[in-house]
Amino acid sequence: MTTLAEAAAQADALAQQGDERALADLRRVWDQEVEDAARDADFRNRAVAFRAIGQFRWRQKIELLNRGLDDQSPAARGSALISLELLSRDHPRVVNDMRPMLHRMASGDPNDAVKRLAIVCLARTSPSRETITLLAGMADDDRYERDLREAAKKTAAALKKKADTAK
Repeated sequence: MTTLAEAAAQADALAQQGDERALADLRRVWDQEVEDAARDADFRNRAVAFRAIGQFRWRQKIELLNRGLDDQSPAARGSALISLELLSRDHPRVVNDMRPMLHRMASGDPNDAVKRLAIVCLARTSPSRETITLLAGMADDDRYERDLREAAKKTAAALKKKADTAK
């Protein structure tokens, strides 16, 4: 029997190969399993489900992914952020729509790994002055760990460069 994690890895491989038909077939088979796992009491199952959304390239499950961003478990929030970043690789609309949530997570999540993942997602957004200002402020704030400040500084610089190039 295949697990959800194994099916998600298979879906990711199909997406990378561009086999949309096989990916759609796999989505139909695993649709309810992902929904159920995302609502499971065990945070590990929720984390697998939120990660699977990105691996399946399931844009129709953005609302479910939103639940993951609000999950009480750092593992589930982190998995949701990984999926969000994966879904934003082709187009920044998904992360742009969630920018306010990403700002809150990057600057205020109690877990530093989740903060770093939110910063990675912000790197995929279209450049905005408020995002660049937030990240630059984090980079200069000694309350954040050094590696988190460095990630914020690097992302702010990349977004500023993107904004300058677009002008």
